[in-house]
Amino acid sequence: MQQPTHDSNVEPVIEAQAVSRNFGETRALNGVSIKVRKGELFGLVGPDGAGKTTLIRALSGLIGIHGGSVRVLGKDPLKNPTLRDAMGVMPQHYSLYGDLSVAENMHFFARLYCLSRKVYLERAERLLALTRLAPFTDRRADALSGGMYKKLALACALLHEPSVLLLDEPTNGVDPVSRRELWQLLHEFVNSGMAVLISTAYMDEAARCHQVCLLHAGNVVAEGVPARLVRELENPVFEVKGGERDALHRMLATSAGVVAASPAGERLRIVLEKDAVTRITSGIEQLGAHLSPVAADFEDVFLAYAYRADRDEHRPGAVGLGVAS
Repeated sequence: MQQPTHDSNVEPVIEAQAVSRNFGETRALNGVSIKVRKGELFGLVGPDGAGKTTLIRALSGLIGIHGGSVRVLGKDPLKNPTLRDAMGVMPQHYSLYGDLSVAENMHFFARLYCLSRKVYLERAERLLALTRLAPFTDRRADALSGGMYKKLALACALLHEPSVLLLDEPTNGVDPVSRRELWQLLHEFVNSGMAVLISTAYMDEAARCHQVCLLHAGNVVAEGVPARLVRELENPVFEVKGGERDALHRMLATSAGVVAASPAGERLRIVLEKDAVTRITSGIEQLGAHLSPVAADFEDVFLAYAYRADRDEHRPGAVGLGVAS
């Protein structure tokens, strides 16, 4: 995918500045800031409860905020409902009419956006071809597979040709082939100049974004270019071979300096604090296993930053994945 040129003089088309939002006693967002420019694919990355959906809803103008500011194309979406004509929004949960067919759903959204019949037919034909839904126009939405449903929702969100696209975990529950096809579509839209903000809990998807913001418990724990974040990770990563799995898990779960431990086939993959390597190596070898250093990936990056955030907030760090891979 072509990398956009990041010019600090170019105004962002999506911007959140120090956004805070509470739900009762729960702080869903705690001073979150992001900037997304034209032709950029920006990822909001984190597990359930990180604040991704709340931020997307605020940027969509669906909810207000308790602190900071949000802007889309330079305007407050809550105070400027006409902005929705320039935005395509795909919520996380099912948003189509299950008893309507593919064609009927698309026609319904065309009417919502006041598209002429000629414009609608031209755009629908192109989107149905892009999403490979053309053979299924008579099929009811609730009879579609998960991947086909998500592609229909995306097509409906794109009918009015928005300049900004907000996607809330669009590949959640989607099969691998449909996930790949959805991402191919996103690359096409971004390369044509669209600004796309996507939330995801899949670390392999996060690595495909131009820029990412890692959210954990409503806080930004890291942001930047995914490859750079991986390259600059200070925590060493290892695979553990041999030994008895349950005994190793027990030892790692109770050892200070273990950032994360997760299965990697028949082996364990662990992320450690630098000053814990010698001590953990000794403990693992006593259990009949040994460590081999491996290259870090984006999942290791997220786990390391989440661990640091928990440590700084004096919360006990959880050993394990905690995110989808």
